[in-house]
Formats: sequence, C-alpha cells, structure tokens
Amino acid sequence: MFFEAARSRFFRPVNSSRRELIVACLKTLHERLHGPRADYAHNLTRDELKELLLPVVREYRSQIEEDAPLDEFSMPDTDDPPVLTAMVIRALLSDGWLESFADRQGLVQAFRFSRPGKLFSQVFAALDQPSRSRQRNMRSCRNALESALNRGDAYDLIDAYEYAERVIEDLNEGIDYFQELLRHVMQTATASQQWDEFVEFLKRFQRDFKKQLTADNITINRQAIRQNIEKLRHVPEARFERMNTHLNEMAHWLVNEHTGPSAYEWVLTRIEDIVDAACDSKQPGFLKAMETYLKRVNGLALQSMMLRSGQSRHSYLAAIQKVRDGTPEQQDTFLARIGEQIAPAEVRLLDPASFKLRTATQRRKAVTVTIRPRPSWDARREAAMRRAETEAFSVSNIEISRRLRADLRLFRRPVRLSSLPATTAREVIANMQSVEAASSVVERDLVVRKLPYRLDNDFYSGFDYEIDFKVKQQ
Repeated sequence: MFFEAARSRFFRPVNSSRRELIVACLKTLHERLHGPRADYAHNLTRDELKELLLPVVREYRSQIEEDAPLDEFSMPDTDDPPVLTAMVIRALLSDGWLESFADRQGLVQAFRFSRPGKLFSQVFAALDQPSRSRQRNMRSCRNALESALNRGDAYDLIDAYEYAERVIEDLNEGIDYFQELLRHVMQTATASQQWDEFVEFLKRFQRDFKKQLTADNITINRQAIRQNIEKLRHVPEARFERMNTHLNEMAHWLVNEHTGPSAYEWVLTRIEDIVDAACDSKQPGFLKAMETYLKRVNGLALQSMMLRSGQSRHSYLAAIQKVRDGTPEQQDTFLARIGEQIAPAEVRLLDPASFKLRTATQRRKAVTVTIRPRPSWDARREAAMRRAETEAFSVSNIEISRRLRADLRLFRRPVRLSSLPATTAREVIANMQSVEAASSVVERDLVVRKLPYRLDNDFYSGFDYEIDFKVKQQ
C-alpha cells in the first residue's frame, strides 16, 4: 500500500494553507537535486537546505489559502521566514517527501528526495518547464525497425515499441497543450492578454511542432514503418526463433502482456496498431486542436483591429466636431495641420488581373498538402524577376523631393521639367511625378509654377513647370 509508514499523510503539505509555498519549495529542490544545473558532487546538508529554501519562503510567505483549514502553517509565528523554513523542512521530512541519510564523505547528515517524493516533485517541475523532446520519435521508431531488420537484435524491437508509444504521448501532450491554451483564451477573452501566450506558442511551434509536422510527420513515415514490419514478419525461421527467445528473456513484462503464439509477432502487431491509431485519430485531433486555438486567437485579433478602426473613426468624428466648434482662425489652423499630415499619403492600387480564384480541385489540394513544396530554382528566379520589375518603376515622392532640393541648391535657380534628365525609365517616371512630389511634401518649402508653353518629347506631352524654393536660401 502507498499510504503507510512515513507516507501515511503524504499529500498533506500540498493541501495545507501554504500549498503554493510547498509546491514552490518542491520545484526548487527538484531543480537543485535533479535539474539541469544539479550538483551531484556534493550532497545537500541541512544548512544548505535552509539557505536554498529561505528565499522561496520569503517570496511566498504572504500567500495563504483562506479556504484551507487551520494548521501549523497558519499560526502567528509563521510570519518569521526562518521559522517558516524550518516548519516546511519538518513537514516534508515527516510526510515522506524528503529523507535524511549519512554523508560518509563529509560525516554529516544530508537530505534527498524519497522515491515517491522525487516522482511527484518531477511532475510539479515539468508543468512549468518547456518540452525538451526532440520530437523525432516517429523517425526513431522507423530507424529502430530498420536496425532490427538489418542486425536481428531484439533490443531494437523494444526500442521501436517504446518510440511508438512516445509518439502517442507527444500527440496527447500537444492536444492537452492547445486545449489548455483555448480554455485560458475563453476565460480571459481579451486580445491584449493573449499575445504573450501566442508568442510562446510560436516559439514552441518553431522548436517542437514544426519538426513533428514535417520530418517526424506520421503520414510520411507510416508507409516505411509498415514495410519494415512486413519484412520482419517474413524473416528466416532461425532468426525468428532467436529474436523471440531473446525478447522473452530480456523483456519479462512481455510474458504476461502478449497474446498470441509469440512475443515477436505481438510486438510487431502492437507497433503497427499504435502507428495506425496515431495517424488515424491522434494526429487529426492534434491538428484540430491547433486549428481551433488559432481560429480563436485570430478572432480576438480581428476584434481588436475592429475596435482600433472604430477608435480611428471616432477620431475623425472628434476632428469634425472640433472644426465645427472652433472659430474661423482656429478652423484654418487645424485644417492646415491635418492637410500637412495627409498630403504625403500615396495610394497604390493592385492590378485586379493578378487575383485569380482557385478551382475546387486546387482548394482541396491546398487543404490536404501539409508540407509546403520547396520552390525550384526557375520558380525562385521568376518570382525575383517579377519583384524586380514591380520595384523598378516605383519611385518615392520623398526621394524625388530630396533630389529636387539638391538640384536647386546646386544650380541656385529654379528647375524646369524640360531641363531634368530623361535618359532612363526611372528618370522619366521621376520627372512625371516631380510636380506631385513638390506639392505634397510635408515641409511645404517648394513652390510649383505652371509655365505658359508646352513640353513635348519622346515620352510625354504637356505643360512645362518650374519648381523653386518658397523662400530663397542663401
């Protein structure tokens, strides 16, 4: 029985009035004794244990569960951190979480987790730690089956079976992760509180889920695993007998669990069933949970954008109301300031011919394809050419106005369109935008004057213009 001897009240500390403090101390102890930075060369003495837990006690001493019954942790003297630290250590020792032993090297009393204390503290620590799995269990299962086929070693079959079970664990962990995120989203239901979790999801997706959906994808490796299992079922009789005997000797749990004529056939069948279950039910459930979470976050983002756009519309209404209530002088000043801000705005329209509706076949292919195809060299070159052609004839008004100011300062006289160079297509487009650029700059330091005679050349025909500074610069 579990609840006997020192473990008779094992869960009492984590159900006390200082449950948050106890769990925080257990996490800290697990990090010190079994975490990545654990010091295995030195045992944990009583003084070191007090120094380790004292900062945690100071941080959590104010957190007391009001609905918990009165116990030793809710007494008045527990406000003193050293006293409360000693009480936490006593409770963990008396209820079976920690145990003391003699350190023969230092001739002192040392402390460590008991076996159940280590297992349960590991659960508390794992809840806050990111997954460190490399998410390659499906590939590992396939490789282990290939190794068993080539070498005939029963250990490889056991490894393949364990990797297959971990595939289910990985998918279940992902499903639980997204369901927990979705519950938190539904509880808060505000976009401003979700971005930190969404950023953490993106980091975890890049770290874990991306590999799980690409290189370690179940659909990709399923056929290879089936082929290896089928080959293993048709191995020579001598190899079959040797591997089956070795399985019964090394894996005692198979003797009671396997059904059928041999443990060898049972392991192969079990691996195949696990992979089929992961492909047919678990992975679709994993993708569905991810899709549901992303849809909910996307809905919150759209709602936030609508609220922001509503605020901008209210800003326009406020501006109109301010113009209505102001004096003529105030109206002129306010409208002039608004005009300066919106004058440099450039409106660019997309070519409607570039949008094409997908056919039903193309939409089905887009939904079923889980791995994005890698573009060929010709496709990348064509995309680069299209991008270069689009950007080649895009000239910014700010760039044009900057060039006009430089020419005016250099020549110290007004600049006419007819005098501007037009040897390249970019220069021709810049000349055609010069009047617009000089009229729409925020500084309002340029003036444009229409000349009475026309300008005709190989590229355009129209009136000539003269551009100069409003105030002559020295």
